[in-house]
Amino acid sequence: MTTLAHKTVLLTGAAGGIGRFIAKALVKAQANVVCVGRSPASLQALQAELTEMGGRAIALPFDLQNLEAMPTLIEDIERQLGPVDILINNAAVDKFRPFQDFALADIQTIGITNLFAPMALCRLLLPGMLARNTGHIVNISSGAGKRGAPFNSIYSATKAGLINWSEALRLELYKTSVNISVVCPGITDAGMFHALETEAPDGMKVTSPETVADVIIQAIQQNQPEVMLDGLTNKAFIALCQFSPQLGDKILHKVGIVETNRECAHRLMHSLTSQSLPVRAH
Repeated sequence: MTTLAHKTVLLTGAAGGIGRFIAKALVKAQANVVCVGRSPASLQALQAELTEMGGRAIALPFDLQNLEAMPTLIEDIERQLGPVDILINNAAVDKFRPFQDFALADIQTIGITNLFAPMALCRLLLPGMLARNTGHIVNISSGAGKRGAPFNSIYSATKAGLINWSEALRLELYKTSVNISVVCPGITDAGMFHALETEAPDGMKVTSPETVADVIIQAIQQNQPEVMLDGLTNKAFIALCQFSPQLGDKILHKVGIVETNRECAHRLMHSLTSQSLPVRAH
């Protein structure tokens, strides 16, 4: 089992959603945590909380849209805590919309935060990990990356890309000491349904953010290549969709996923804050 004690972990999307819970779980595992996010105030509050827990943490406000500035971010981290041992690509943007109502700027923002930024960070950190013969990349995807979520199509596409990139990278790094894990949460208490105060469809399990954080820690400790929350049920459904996409569509309509997501889109499009795209953590 891999230990996280005294390892330096770069966590994106640290201040929101499940990010805060991942940060706390990392501190409990005695890791040194680099908390990256866009809100200085939220990051400082999180850093204080982690320090009070007895952990070692630094807060670095950074906009993941700024890909060109990432080398400076890495240099800052290495100057304060040394080389990054573990990268957790957790930050994510989603926006519920009918596809035709997305602006080009929305597509670019979601694509950069959810997919291109993780790739850019990995590209910068991977050479050092290979040279030190140790490292772990954890990509937080989603159940929507396995089966596209209606009215959240751009998010779904980026999360599918994250899964496939993780699989390809894992094969490239076979027989090295750098490991790749991808974790696919489903509906969580810290996700968009929670933010919009929308009930999950009947029969759909809602997972606590604490559970998701624990699963991520376990994925690192046990070097698990892929983890799906509610794994057996979800894997069976994904397999069914591969066998019969039409049947999968009917099931998603039947259980209410399509209508629930439509309602989320309706609420966002009619809210005063619908023009902003908050970086969150699933």
